[in-house]
Amino acid sequence: REGVEHGGNQSGIPTINGSIVFDPRYLGKPLVYCGTGGLLPLYINGKPCWEKGAKPGDLVVMIGGKIGKDGIHGATFSSEALHEGSPATAVQIGDPITQKKMVDFLLKARDEDLYNSITDNGAGGLSSSVGEMAKESGGAEIDLAKAPLKYPGLRPWEILLSESQERMTVAVSPDKIEKFLKLAKKMGVLANVLGKFTNSGYFHILYNGKTVGLLPLDFLHNGVPQLELYAEWEPPSYPLNPKVEPPKDYEKILKKILRTYNVCSKEYVVTQYDHEVQGGSVVKPLIGINNDGPSDAAVLRYDLENESGIVVAHGICPKFSDYDTYWMVANAIDEGIRNAVCVGGDIEYMAGLDNFCWCDPIESEKTPDGKYKLAQLVRACKALYEFTKIYGVPCISGKDSMKNDYLMHLGLDSEGFNPFGVGTILPDGSLKISIPPTLLFSVIAKIPKYYLAQTMDVKNPGDLVYILGITKEELAGSEYFNLLGIKGGKIPQPDPHLNKKVYLKLRDAIYWGLIESAHDLSDGGLGVALSEKAFSGGYGIMVDLSSVPYEGESREDYLLFSESAGRILVTVKKEKMRDFEKLMIGIPCALIGEVIAEPILLIKGLDGRVIIKEDIKELKRVWQEPFSNW
Repeated sequence: REGVEHGGNQSGIPTINGSIVFDPRYLGKPLVYCGTGGLLPLYINGKPCWEKGAKPGDLVVMIGGKIGKDGIHGATFSSEALHEGSPATAVQIGDPITQKKMVDFLLKARDEDLYNSITDNGAGGLSSSVGEMAKESGGAEIDLAKAPLKYPGLRPWEILLSESQERMTVAVSPDKIEKFLKLAKKMGVLANVLGKFTNSGYFHILYNGKTVGLLPLDFLHNGVPQLELYAEWEPPSYPLNPKVEPPKDYEKILKKILRTYNVCSKEYVVTQYDHEVQGGSVVKPLIGINNDGPSDAAVLRYDLENESGIVVAHGICPKFSDYDTYWMVANAIDEGIRNAVCVGGDIEYMAGLDNFCWCDPIESEKTPDGKYKLAQLVRACKALYEFTKIYGVPCISGKDSMKNDYLMHLGLDSEGFNPFGVGTILPDGSLKISIPPTLLFSVIAKIPKYYLAQTMDVKNPGDLVYILGITKEELAGSEYFNLLGIKGGKIPQPDPHLNKKVYLKLRDAIYWGLIESAHDLSDGGLGVALSEKAFSGGYGIMVDLSSVPYEGESREDYLLFSESAGRILVTVKKEKMRDFEKLMIGIPCALIGEVIAEPILLIKGLDGRVIIKEDIKELKRVWQEPFSNW
């Protein structure tokens, strides 16, 4: 949390969307996903901005922070299992102020056409940035002794490999270097010429004029042999229809689910971040009458003189990986798109980003189940391809991390005591904790007019409550089954063809001003979504479960807590009921209740009896309780 706070708040960039997911297996390697987007002009000085290329003779210039021992072997560190001997120095020590100054300088230098190519000094440091850019020109030559250091004593290979996010390498034409360096000095940014780009076919590395490395570019980029791996998929063995006794107290179950870490309020964390900087945030992470309700997505005005806006959302569902990573990815994609559409994002002007974090998928002594884990990865990629293609949402970027495991030698046999309660004890007595295969699917979309943006909280007593989509008997991995300690059931299987129709209809309803609020159904299902809508808006909701479109065994607990994808709760003014229902013809849509002035959540069961009648203040209290005293 502090890393995102210190890095994000000092960057001048609003932190406007996110989530926190809990699973004991993240003890092995906690995951922190961070992403940033920006606007790129199509052309500057008559040149396409998306084109870049270092030319022979261009100077290799490193800008930003000085080089230290932190971040050395960071890429290697992140590409292997954590263990007791993992070096602390592999972690970069970030400097967001230096990074902010560097970014401001780069934008100014870009607008003045002062460099031809640019790459960050992230994974691999100068070895990667110069090595990658050398491919553009055909070669490069640098002298590491010219690089600025935080302190003396670094060896050449350490200077080459140290990585940091506040350092960049740029290619500058010799005739522009004087102006480039003058601007850098004026803006307080460190800039050092390390060498030049060539067409020699080699990456030539020197230190004080002496060669310390000479790598053919062909070897550097194509020399590593490709792995030949084998995957074997066998679905996990869980009961498809586990025996579940219907609860006697639905209010008690609902409140227990609202209190779970994956559902409860994350207000304590969210409020540490600056989501107001730049003044363009329209729909923020917390919304509602008291600005403490959970927003589905964010809406930004990227230009305060322009009416159009940008929607940022995401989906992440690692809990389904235990059953099938194909459907885990499918649900993450559907959730990300669904969240974006709920605030007004246009699915026809939408793009995604896939960020994989996986446990080691290569079979070895330490990973005897490597073939299965690789099959999980194959199935995940298959789902990513198939679902983004059907939705028409291209993946414009992505990232992967494939060694998210922790190894600790306990000196126990395979039957020994595991003090962590998770992971596997290997034959040599070591403990291996592997994360659940995780995909974060981030979404960016267009909204034509920022003031059309919608939020999830109810607005007016008397508004009608509709549910879009079909609720199915899909509770495998659900918060309800997890609460009961049940493994098994049917995993949610999104129907992208149907769901796309639903999302297009919802988009039109929002743009035509037919709805008052929209909220997706995900963790905790209908019961949680109704609670969140009610206590965020400050009004009660009355709902009849018998009106909910449903497939499967007719049970009130399944209707309340199923986590079927593709479902959205909307509220509509009574005078717009006819126009709304006419627009929704052709998709599953049902009137299930009404917003009421009395601050209670009232839910009638399948036989008409009231199964939940609870004050929304009490529901909100238990939802906020877990992190309220942090």
